[in-house]
Amino acid sequence: MFATGTVHGLIAGSALNFGQNIALTAASTSLTYDALVQGVRRFSDGLLHLDVPKGHRVAIYLEKRIETVVACFGTSYAGCVFVPVNPLLKPQQVSHILKDCNVQVLVTSDERLDLLQSELRDCPDLRHVVVVGAQSSREQLDNVSCHPWDQVMSAAARQPHRVIDADMAAILYTSGSTGKPKGVVLSHRNLVAGAKSVASYLENKANDTLLAALPLSFDAGFSQLTTAFHAGARVVLLNYLLPRDVISALVREKVTGLTAVPPMWIQLSQLAWPETITEHLRYIANTGGRMPLETLRALRAALPKTRPFLMYGLTEAFRSTYLPPEEVERRPDSIGKAIPNAEILVLREDGAPCAPNEPGELVHRGALVGLGYWNDPEKTAEHFRPLPRQVSGLVLPEIAVFSGDTVRMDEHGFLYFIGRRDEMIKTSGYRVSPVEVEEVLYSTPCVGEAAAFGVPHPVLGQAIVAVITAKDGVPMDAGHALDQCRRRLPAYMIPAHLEVRTGPLPRNPNGKIDRKALASNFLNLFQNPTL
Repeated sequence: MFATGTVHGLIAGSALNFGQNIALTAASTSLTYDALVQGVRRFSDGLLHLDVPKGHRVAIYLEKRIETVVACFGTSYAGCVFVPVNPLLKPQQVSHILKDCNVQVLVTSDERLDLLQSELRDCPDLRHVVVVGAQSSREQLDNVSCHPWDQVMSAAARQPHRVIDADMAAILYTSGSTGKPKGVVLSHRNLVAGAKSVASYLENKANDTLLAALPLSFDAGFSQLTTAFHAGARVVLLNYLLPRDVISALVREKVTGLTAVPPMWIQLSQLAWPETITEHLRYIANTGGRMPLETLRALRAALPKTRPFLMYGLTEAFRSTYLPPEEVERRPDSIGKAIPNAEILVLREDGAPCAPNEPGELVHRGALVGLGYWNDPEKTAEHFRPLPRQVSGLVLPEIAVFSGDTVRMDEHGFLYFIGRRDEMIKTSGYRVSPVEVEEVLYSTPCVGEAAAFGVPHPVLGQAIVAVITAKDGVPMDAGHALDQCRRRLPAYMIPAHLEVRTGPLPRNPNGKIDRKALASNFLNLFQNPTL
């Protein structure tokens, strides 16, 4: 019996009501809910046969495929903690994660194991590697035992460890704005509450088909699984190379819902969408940053019957806000209000509530607040803190997530994203959000992608640098882009340097434009400025 209130319980609940519905599709393979439940149980048996203790970490380093999902939810059923690793990461980055959270079992493919092999020697807690697609049994690797996937899936039944909704379920590694990624610890309660909340406002039902285009190591990517499994819907796993592949999959699989990050939407908005796609694509959703207004307009023009949901979230609390489609026309630059079962506060540095339209820090309270950062009490204490004003009579303090993001709330309660505290540009005594500069650049017809950031300047503190690319098929006019900035921005917000590049801008592992990586190329640009 799968325990209710647990991540794996989402699948079991839908199997009871929709057992013969397709739960998962990857390429030409599909599994019903009944078959997925059996796969999850079998993987759990295999883990327990390896004597993996309760709460120990199991890393899954695979592309999106059936085995990836079975391993994640099977780990949960066994009473262990799954750690989905972005398949785009390089061996050294994977090794960091394995060491950081003391992974005992790694699930990967034969090909990926070949690349990782030299790094595994530096992972002292690793005991077992489960190999998907192994042609033959591998020899032991420096005290690490290798097990073919099929062998693990044929183990005798074992009683799983007992888990409750407050137990750890997963560790998701954030890309981080500085330094190495940190692991956000999430409970079963966090993930289940998030699934129920998101599915409620997206109105997910058993007849939905969601396209999982984002990495499953990304909270919004994994959410495609949990929200669909809560509703009894189908998830299509997609490993795409080009934006055109996403549209092809939407048409081929008759997808009803697609969630993506702004860089993907920017690329998709520049493509031709089949007119028939709106007959089944019920909604699109944006997360992971503000969608440029020009991109939103292009998508709404191409998808007139499709409802757009603009969302904001952070890994530490899954999702936080959404803007209902009926508000998009009136407030296209808003991130909306709190999702169901959450409350969003905007606080000053002293903990007092901000006045309407006063910038402050976004603070999230409720069932989605995570358990902290793995093995990092200092960072945990910085972001997971007691609320400054408690409800009278409470004995224990309530822990909320202090996001580090600057937002404002208008007089009607709608929130507007200003910028991340650690990405704000400090120039000439002003604090400038890179998003404000990028929004103006995106309004220029020739600009495909844009990134603004601050770099050291001996007089200004930081100077604003912007990097842009040309929109497909449109000649670049950098002068026009800079003129737009001069017309629409105050002098201190105009980029001191504008550079045109070809091809897409660099991404971090979650698909967001990597401002930090771009800025590293310009650190010495203003060493000898002429003023």
